[in-house]
Amino acid sequence: MSLLSIDRELARDSYYAATAPRLESFPSLNEAITADVAIVGGGLAGLSAAIELAEHGLQVVLLEAHEVGSGASGRNGGQALAGLACDQGEIEAQLGLEEAQRIWAMSLEAVQMIRQRSAEFGIDCEWQSGYLSLATNARKARELQASAAAMSRNYGFEQRWIDGQELPDWIDSPRFAAGLFDADSGHLHPLKYCLGLSLAAKARGVRIYEHSAVTQLAQGQSVRLTTAHGSVKAKQVLLAGNVLLQEIAPDLAPSLSQRIMPVGTYIACSERLDAQRIKALIPSRAAVCDTNFVLDYFRPTADQRLLYGGRVSYSTASPRDLKQSMQQRLLSTFPQLQGVSMDYAWGGFVDISMNRAPDFGRLGANANVYYLQGFSGHGLALTGLAGRVVAEAISGDAGRFDCFARLRHRPFPGGKLMRMPALVLGMAYYRLKDMF
Repeated sequence: MSLLSIDRELARDSYYAATAPRLESFPSLNEAITADVAIVGGGLAGLSAAIELAEHGLQVVLLEAHEVGSGASGRNGGQALAGLACDQGEIEAQLGLEEAQRIWAMSLEAVQMIRQRSAEFGIDCEWQSGYLSLATNARKARELQASAAAMSRNYGFEQRWIDGQELPDWIDSPRFAAGLFDADSGHLHPLKYCLGLSLAAKARGVRIYEHSAVTQLAQGQSVRLTTAHGSVKAKQVLLAGNVLLQEIAPDLAPSLSQRIMPVGTYIACSERLDAQRIKALIPSRAAVCDTNFVLDYFRPTADQRLLYGGRVSYSTASPRDLKQSMQQRLLSTFPQLQGVSMDYAWGGFVDISMNRAPDFGRLGANANVYYLQGFSGHGLALTGLAGRVVAEAISGDAGRFDCFARLRHRPFPGGKLMRMPALVLGMAYYRLKDMF
C-alpha cells in the first residue's frame, strides 16, 4: 500500500473530522487560468500565505489535492508552541546567537498570530492557553532546568519551574519528576482553525480549488502548474504540500524529497469525562508534552475528553489495534483512567528534516518557486509564520524568509532504498536512551 493510501486510511477515525463540519466545499480546477501567485497545498502554511498575499493586493490561486485541512494541518495534536522542533542550539551553531534570537522571536509571533487571526476572522478554534513540558526522571529534570535557564539568559524567555513537590498541583500522574509551564503557548482544534482560515482566504479573493492535484510544474519567467483537468500560469509559485507533495507528484520537485522523511504519528481521543475529573488530571487545562525523544503529548478538549498522542512509526507501517495501543499509553500516564474507552483513534504522516529545523527556500534559475517543508512535527504555529514570511518575500521583502533559508540541510543517508531502514535503527537507539 502506498504512503498516500495509508495516510488516507489513517484519517478515517479522526476526532477532529467528526467535530468540525465542513460548511463549504470548493470546486475542482477545470480550466486554464492565470494568477500572480499559485500555491500548492491547502494546509495551514498554504492558507496562511494565501491570506497574507491577498492582503498585499496579489491575485492568488490555491490548489489542494484533496480537501483543505485534510493532511497534517487538520489532524495533529493541537499543540501550538513557541520554538522549533530542533533545539535552539542547532540554530545558534549555524547562524549565530543574534539570528537565532531573531528566529525565536518569530516563533513567539507565530503563536500570537493564531490568537490574532482567530479574533479577526471570527474562528472558534477552542483556544486554551498554557503548556506544560514535563521530565520523566531526575536526569531529564536537570536537563530541562538547565535549558530553561539558557532560554532565560539568551532569549529573555521566562517559564515557571515546577519542582517535584509542586508537580501534583499541575498534573495528577506518577510518571513525571518536574516540569516547566509556558503561559503563552497553548492548544486548539486545528481543523476548525484551518477551515476558518480557508473561509477568510476566500473572503479576501483567494481562488481555492479542491481535488485538484498538481501533476506537472514547468519553470520559466512564469510557472505553469498542470492538474488533471486544468492549469494555472503564475508569476510565482509556493509549494506547501510538505510530506505528501512527493507522494502525489514525485516529479514535481524531486530535489526536495531528499531532505525530508515521512514519519507516522498517532493520536487517540477518549470518551467524554466528567469536567471535574478532567480538572483533577490537569488543573490548568494546559497542553502537556514530555521531554523524551520519542515523546508523548496530550491535552483536554473543549468537550471534556482527553486527547492523547504518542508512538511514531519511522517505517510507514501503521500499528495494529490503534485504539488499544494508545489506550495503554494513556494508562501509563494516568493509571486512574483504567476502564475509560477511546472513542477515536487516527494518525497520519508528517515530514521531518535531518536536523529537525524547518527547510524553506527557492527553486529554479528564476528563483520564483518557493517551498516550505521540514516542520518536523512542530508546525501548528510555525506554519502560520512561514506563510507570512514567504508572502513577505514574494512581495519584495525577503529578509525574514532568508533568515530561515540560510539554514543548511543534509539529505538523509542511505539513498532512496536504505535511508528508511537506517532511520528505523537510529530511532531504536533513541528509544533505548529514553528508557534508560
